[in-house]
Amino acid sequence: MAHPVQFGFQDAASPIMEELLYFHDHTLMIVFMISSLVLYIISLMLSTELTHTSTMDAQEVETVWTILPAVILILIALPSLRILYMMDEINTPSLTLKTMGHQWYWSYEYTDYDKLCFDSYMVPTPDLEPGDLRLLEVDNRVVLPTEMSIRMLISSEDVLHSWTVPAMGIKTDAIPGRLNQATIMTSRPGIYYGQCSEICGSNHSFMPIVLELVPLKYFEEWLLKTL
Repeated sequence: MAHPVQFGFQDAASPIMEELLYFHDHTLMIVFMISSLVLYIISLMLSTELTHTSTMDAQEVETVWTILPAVILILIALPSLRILYMMDEINTPSLTLKTMGHQWYWSYEYTDYDKLCFDSYMVPTPDLEPGDLRLLEVDNRVVLPTEMSIRMLISSEDVLHSWTVPAMGIKTDAIPGRLNQATIMTSRPGIYYGQCSEICGSNHSFMPIVLELVPLKYFEEWLLKTL
């Protein structure tokens, strides 16, 4: 069965992604108004007989076209800085998950539990079950609880990678020798897919990410089965 082509963003599954979508719409509206104004002025210049072409002094116009762009940039910068702060600030996380990028798979470690770590490889096409997504399904999904603040520690053991889950609004580089962090929190369960978005080698496109967000009760049951 063919899947419809999606031209926009995925549905937001976290508060951060919701804020990013609002900021996208906010900025897009500003760009639309600027473009409309420019097209209107161009149409006037082409359809109206020009007068006073030798004017050498127009301080009012210069004041407007200096102050107006500054105000527009402020209207864009303030929400952007607010979202950047929200993405970087992690207060008392309930769970920490360490992610390491390899050529070409991901390994995960639940640092709050002893010996709870595993590798996550893409499922080859011949081994897919009915309903699995080709090039996106993995043999070991990352199971996390909903409605809890989760800290992601992301690094790499070889080359540059990028741990990206669009529905969560997360795109964090995995850099050898450096530990980056991100936060995950969602209010609804579901299965969310992502991929490595850094060109890290020949199998770059075969490093999928699958997050399975479940209520805390089912997460604890999964822990009992896994540990």
